[in-house]
Amino acid sequence: MIRPLLLGLAAVTAALPAPLFAASPIAGRWLTADGGAVVAIGDCGGTICGRVVKVIKGPPAGKPWVDSLNPDPKLKTRPLVGLPILTELSSSGDGWKGKIYDPKTGKTYRALVARDGANLKVQGCIAIFCQTMTWTRAG
Repeated sequence: MIRPLLLGLAAVTAALPAPLFAASPIAGRWLTADGGAVVAIGDCGGTICGRVVKVIKGPPAGKPWVDSLNPDPKLKTRPLVGLPILTELSSSGDGWKGKIYDPKTGKTYRALVARDGANLKVQGCIAIFCQTMTWTRAG
């Protein structure tokens, strides 16, 4: 008696629309935790990504900010404005999973992103070790 009930419950749950289980929207413009940049998060052709749209702190000696710490020599001169730092984000339960690139170190990490009220919790992870940053809505 219980087994048919559980199977029926599973069938009803599977038939529910996906948005009931979708992660909270994260699209918009966000100020990074250190206040150094504004990142625009939105659609990037099938996945969600985040690109630097503004660098808040002035460039060194009047030069444009570039991705100088990138391990790929061909990418060291690309400007930070327009640089994708959140990539391959896809909905995962109540958050988003993908990758985050840190131009301050030139390294890419596994990313977990989730809404926390009006803020955005952004985690960069290596194995089981994660660092969490809180991004706020940019005006």
